Amino acid sequence: MTPSTERWLDPLVAAIDAAPEPVDLFFRDDDAGWEDDRLFVLLDLFGQLELPLDVAVIPQALERDVARKLLRRVEAAPELVGVHQHGFAHTNHEREGRKQEFGPARGRDEQRADIAAGRERLGELLDGVVEPVFTPPWNRCTADTAACLTELGFEVLSREARAEPFGTPGLRELPVAVDWFAKRGGERLTLVQLGELAAERVRAGGPVGVMFHHAIMDPGELRAAAGLLALLATHPQVRRRRLLALARAQD
Repeated sequence: MTPSTERWLDPLVAAIDAAPEPVDLFFRDDDAGWEDDRLFVLLDLFGQLELPLDVAVIPQALERDVARKLLRRVEAAPELVGVHQHGFAHTNHEREGRKQEFGPARGRDEQRADIAAGRERLGELLDGVVEPVFTPPWNRCTADTAACLTELGFEVLSREARAEPFGTPGLRELPVAVDWFAKRGGERLTLVQLGELAAERVRAGGPVGVMFHHAIMDPGELRAAAGLLALLATHPQVRRRRLLALARAQD
């Protein structure tokens, strides 16, 4: 057992200790291209703990100087840092209901064009290290999106655990289960509630994905997250994996 010095993490420690086999875990950070100074602070924290982080990059938002810095991080430690596509411009196209960039308001051809354009831009800026993984903004998309992804050679779709899998042949799905900024009834979860949620996800079995949004993580958020990350970096019953490798291992 790995003890926790932060009581809100106790339910998670107990769930991991009680798991019948090691817990597979991955970390995803969304919205690279926005507030990128904070992105590199988060990457520094993960690097210090030797934890892997998969960065979801908004193609239209990524600037060349940020791309160069991010590329150096990937090349220096590919086992710890990966990059993949996060939509195209992170723009909402729905006139009503929940926000979506790749939602029902857009036809298949429109979606395919944006996905392809985003892939081309990231390929240019990140020099071939972009992995065949797609995370839709707001974790929402349609079956048409999934079909376009397979046509364009993507292997993995990563949304969130409450989304019903599409079952698209040739497309693996690996969702995130714990959102650091999760809400319930419109109110953000407390740390105690977040610890309970993480414990529930561990008890449910299967890989557990933890999602961050660096753009809204101030120093206080980082300090709180560091407690969770330190636990997961050191617990002997946790297998810390990169998203693509973990998805491929599910076959």
